[in-house]
Amino acid sequence: MYQFDISAGSKADLYRDLLSALDALTAGEPDGIANMANAAALIWQYLPDLNWAGFYRTTGDELVLGPFQGKAACIRIPFGKGVCGTAAQTATTQLVEDVHAFPGHIACDAASRSELVVPIVRDGAVIAVLDLDSPEPARFDAGDATGCEALAAILATRLG
Repeated sequence: MYQFDISAGSKADLYRDLLSALDALTAGEPDGIANMANAAALIWQYLPDLNWAGFYRTTGDELVLGPFQGKAACIRIPFGKGVCGTAAQTATTQLVEDVHAFPGHIACDAASRSELVVPIVRDGAVIAVLDLDSPEPARFDAGDATGCEALAAILATRLG
């Protein structure tokens, strides 16, 4: 149904192409769950060295599991707990090179070694987080954070 030409070039090219593909997949679709599901699938397919890619949605003062790709995951995470809860509470991207060194890390998958969590903010409130895990230490860098923040900016307008 959808054909995407995702670049195998630089990281900037990869995220530019992912952004374009995400825009095409979610444009005009009002259902936020459907948009998160397609975004998780797209990220899972094109970003290498991941063992989990998905979303947690804000419900009150906690995060609740949303669409994802990977092993079964923790269902509820309080704000301020673990990497996802910290990103939600502070509304800031969390780039963690070694999850075992992160105070209060929640180990849903013991194989995870590094993590990138990007808050999705609309009207000043965190409505969800994008969570990426990798079995590789220091898998994520500033280029990944910037690229995923751009993906989150599109999703902020398309999660209903």
